[in-house]
Amino acid sequence: MAEELSTATSYTEDDFYCPVCQDVLKTPVRTSACQHVFCRKCFLTAMRESGIHCPLCRGNVTRKERACPERALDLENIMRKFSGSCRCCAKQIKFYRMRHHYKSCKKYQDEYGVSSIIPNLQISQDSGGNSSSGHPTFKCPLCQESNLTRQRLLDHCNSNHLFQIVPVNLQLDEETQYQTAVEESFQVNI
Repeated sequence: MAEELSTATSYTEDDFYCPVCQDVLKTPVRTSACQHVFCRKCFLTAMRESGIHCPLCRGNVTRKERACPERALDLENIMRKFSGSCRCCAKQIKFYRMRHHYKSCKKYQDEYGVSSIIPNLQISQDSGGNSSSGHPTFKCPLCQESNLTRQRLLDHCNSNHLFQIVPVNLQLDEETQYQTAVEESFQVNI
Protein backbone atom coordinates (compact mmCIF):
# COMPACT_ATOMS: atom_id res chain seq x y z
CA MET A 1 0.00 0.00 0.00
CA ALA A 2 2.75 2.46 0.94
CA GLU A 3 4.65 1.52 -2.24
CA GLU A 4 1.52 2.15 -4.34
CA LEU A 5 1.00 5.56 -2.70
CA SER A 6 4.62 6.63 -3.25
CA THR A 7 4.43 5.47 -6.89
CA ALA A 8 1.20 7.39 -7.39
CA THR A 9 2.55 10.58 -5.85
CA SER A 10 5.55 10.52 -8.20
CA TYR A 11 3.20 11.35 -11.11
CA THR A 12 2.37 14.89 -12.13
CA GLU A 13 -0.72 16.02 -13.99
CA ASP A 14 1.31 16.21 -17.21
CA ASP A 15 1.92 12.45 -17.01
CA PHE A 16 -1.75 11.86 -17.81
CA TYR A 17 -1.61 13.69 -21.15
CA CYS A 18 -0.61 12.11 -24.45
CA PRO A 19 2.40 13.78 -26.09
CA VAL A 20 0.86 13.18 -29.54
CA CYS A 21 -2.72 14.46 -29.23
CA GLN A 22 -2.08 16.65 -26.14
CA ASP A 23 -5.26 15.34 -24.54
CA VAL A 24 -5.88 13.15 -21.50
CA LEU A 25 -4.70 9.61 -22.22
CA LYS A 26 -7.27 7.23 -23.63
CA THR A 27 -6.33 3.55 -23.32
CA PRO A 28 -2.70 4.34 -22.42
CA VAL A 29 0.08 2.13 -23.81
CA ARG A 30 3.77 2.19 -22.87
CA THR A 31 6.85 1.47 -24.97
CA SER A 32 9.15 -1.08 -23.37
CA ALA A 33 12.53 0.49 -24.18
CA CYS A 34 11.95 4.15 -23.34
CA GLN A 35 8.81 3.78 -21.16
CA HIS A 36 6.95 6.62 -22.91
CA VAL A 37 3.16 6.54 -22.67
CA PHE A 38 0.66 7.39 -25.42
CA CYS A 39 -3.01 6.90 -26.24
CA ARG A 40 -3.28 3.54 -27.97
CA LYS A 41 -4.80 5.07 -31.10
CA CYS A 42 -2.15 7.83 -31.27
CA PHE A 43 0.64 5.28 -30.88
CA LEU A 44 -0.70 2.94 -33.56
CA THR A 45 -1.22 5.86 -35.95
CA ALA A 46 2.34 7.06 -35.32
CA MET A 47 3.66 3.54 -35.93
CA ARG A 48 1.86 3.36 -39.27
CA GLU A 49 3.31 6.71 -40.28
CA SER A 50 6.85 6.64 -38.84
CA GLY A 51 7.67 2.95 -38.81
CA ILE A 52 9.86 1.68 -36.01
CA HIS A 53 10.55 4.67 -33.75
CA CYS A 54 8.98 6.04 -30.57
CA PRO A 55 6.94 9.14 -31.52
CA LEU A 56 8.52 11.09 -28.66
CA CYS A 57 12.23 10.18 -28.51
CA ARG A 58 12.77 8.23 -31.75
CA GLY A 59 13.86 5.18 -29.72
CA ASN A 60 13.38 1.75 -31.26
CA VAL A 61 10.03 0.02 -30.93
CA THR A 62 9.84 -3.75 -31.40
CA ARG A 63 7.74 -5.33 -34.11
CA LYS A 64 5.55 -6.94 -31.44
CA GLU A 65 4.92 -3.56 -29.78
CA ARG A 66 4.06 -1.95 -33.12
CA ALA A 67 1.38 -4.57 -33.71
CA CYS A 68 0.10 -4.93 -30.16
CA PRO A 69 1.35 -2.30 -27.71
CA GLU A 70 1.35 -3.14 -24.02
CA ARG A 71 -1.30 -1.32 -22.00
CA ALA A 72 -0.11 0.85 -19.15
CA LEU A 73 -2.53 -0.66 -16.64
CA ASP A 74 -0.70 0.86 -13.69
CA LEU A 75 -1.27 4.33 -15.11
CA GLU A 76 -4.92 3.53 -15.92
CA ASN A 77 -5.47 2.54 -12.29
CA ILE A 78 -3.86 5.75 -11.05
CA MET A 79 -6.03 7.77 -13.45
CA ARG A 80 -9.08 6.20 -11.81
CA LYS A 81 -7.95 7.41 -8.37
CA PHE A 82 -6.66 10.91 -9.02
CA SER A 83 -8.34 14.08 -10.21
CA GLY A 84 -7.14 16.97 -12.27
CA SER A 85 -8.51 20.31 -13.33
CA CYS A 86 -10.49 20.77 -16.51
CA ARG A 87 -8.43 22.99 -18.83
CA CYS A 88 -11.25 25.52 -19.06
CA CYS A 89 -13.65 25.41 -16.13
CA ALA A 90 -11.13 24.27 -13.48
CA LYS A 91 -13.59 21.69 -12.16
CA GLN A 92 -11.86 18.73 -10.51
CA ILE A 93 -12.50 15.54 -12.50
CA LYS A 94 -11.01 12.05 -12.23
CA PHE A 95 -8.51 11.74 -15.09
CA TYR A 96 -10.19 8.67 -16.55
CA ARG A 97 -13.45 10.70 -16.87
CA MET A 98 -11.85 13.90 -18.22
CA ARG A 99 -12.58 13.25 -21.92
CA HIS A 100 -16.20 12.56 -21.02
CA HIS A 101 -16.31 15.85 -19.11
CA TYR A 102 -14.97 17.75 -22.13
CA LYS A 103 -18.01 16.63 -24.14
CA SER A 104 -20.33 18.46 -21.73
CA CYS A 105 -18.13 21.39 -20.61
CA LYS A 106 -19.41 24.51 -22.35
CA LYS A 107 -16.22 26.48 -21.61
CA TYR A 108 -14.08 23.72 -23.12
CA GLN A 109 -16.29 23.51 -26.19
CA ASP A 110 -16.20 27.29 -26.66
CA GLU A 111 -12.42 27.42 -26.21
CA TYR A 112 -11.62 24.58 -28.62
CA GLY A 113 -14.25 25.38 -31.22
CA VAL A 114 -16.68 22.56 -30.57
CA SER A 115 -20.27 23.64 -30.59
CA SER A 116 -22.25 22.63 -27.54
CA ILE A 117 -25.41 22.54 -29.64
CA ILE A 118 -24.90 20.30 -32.64
CA PRO A 119 -27.57 20.63 -35.31
CA ASN A 120 -29.10 17.48 -36.72
CA LEU A 121 -28.51 17.95 -40.43
CA GLN A 122 -30.02 15.80 -43.09
CA ILE A 123 -28.64 15.09 -46.54
CA SER A 124 -31.41 15.76 -48.97
CA GLN A 125 -31.66 14.35 -52.43
CA ASP A 126 -31.69 17.10 -55.06
CA SER A 127 -35.01 17.87 -56.64
CA GLY A 128 -33.54 16.82 -59.98
CA GLY A 129 -32.82 13.53 -58.29
CA ASN A 130 -30.53 12.13 -60.94
CA SER A 131 -27.31 13.19 -62.55
CA SER A 132 -26.60 12.62 -66.23
CA SER A 133 -25.31 9.13 -65.37
CA GLY A 134 -28.64 8.12 -63.84
CA HIS A 135 -27.30 7.99 -60.26
CA PRO A 136 -29.02 9.92 -57.47
CA THR A 137 -27.48 13.25 -56.53
CA PHE A 138 -27.34 14.93 -53.16
CA LYS A 139 -26.99 18.37 -51.60
CA CYS A 140 -24.30 19.05 -49.01
CA PRO A 141 -26.07 19.71 -45.68
CA LEU A 142 -23.32 22.08 -44.55
CA CYS A 143 -22.87 24.46 -47.49
CA GLN A 144 -25.81 23.48 -49.71
CA GLU A 145 -23.64 22.68 -52.76
CA SER A 146 -25.84 20.50 -54.93
CA ASN A 147 -25.80 17.89 -57.68
CA LEU A 148 -23.17 15.73 -55.93
CA THR A 149 -23.02 11.97 -56.36
CA ARG A 150 -22.52 9.93 -53.22
CA GLN A 151 -18.75 9.68 -53.75
CA ARG A 152 -18.42 13.35 -54.71
CA LEU A 153 -20.38 14.29 -51.57
CA LEU A 154 -17.93 12.29 -49.44
CA ASP A 155 -14.93 13.82 -51.21
CA HIS A 156 -16.47 17.30 -50.95
CA CYS A 157 -17.10 16.96 -47.19
CA ASN A 158 -13.62 15.52 -46.58
CA SER A 159 -11.92 18.37 -48.40
CA ASN A 160 -14.18 21.28 -47.31
CA HIS A 161 -15.73 20.32 -43.97
CA LEU A 162 -13.29 17.84 -42.42
CA PHE A 163 -12.93 19.65 -39.08
CA GLN A 164 -16.57 20.56 -38.61
CA ILE A 165 -18.08 18.26 -36.03
CA VAL A 166 -21.64 17.75 -37.17
CA PRO A 167 -23.49 14.43 -37.20
CA VAL A 168 -25.28 13.81 -40.47
CA ASN A 169 -28.08 11.34 -40.99
CA LEU A 170 -28.30 10.01 -44.50
CA GLN A 171 -31.89 9.08 -45.13
CA LEU A 172 -32.56 7.32 -48.40
CA ASP A 173 -35.93 6.50 -49.81
CA GLU A 174 -36.76 2.87 -50.63
CA GLU A 175 -35.98 3.24 -54.33
CA THR A 176 -32.53 4.71 -53.63
CA GLN A 177 -31.80 1.98 -51.05
CA TYR A 178 -32.73 -0.67 -53.60
CA GLN A 179 -30.63 1.00 -56.31
CA THR A 180 -27.66 1.28 -53.93
CA ALA A 181 -27.95 -2.41 -53.00
CA VAL A 182 -28.09 -3.37 -56.70
CA GLU A 183 -25.04 -1.21 -57.50
CA GLU A 184 -23.06 -2.66 -54.62
CA SER A 185 -23.87 -6.24 -55.55
CA PHE A 186 -23.00 -5.48 -59.19
CA GLN A 187 -19.64 -4.04 -58.14
CA VAL A 188 -18.86 -7.11 -56.02
CA ASN A 189 -19.56 -9.42 -58.96
CA ILE A 190 -17.23 -7.57 -61.36
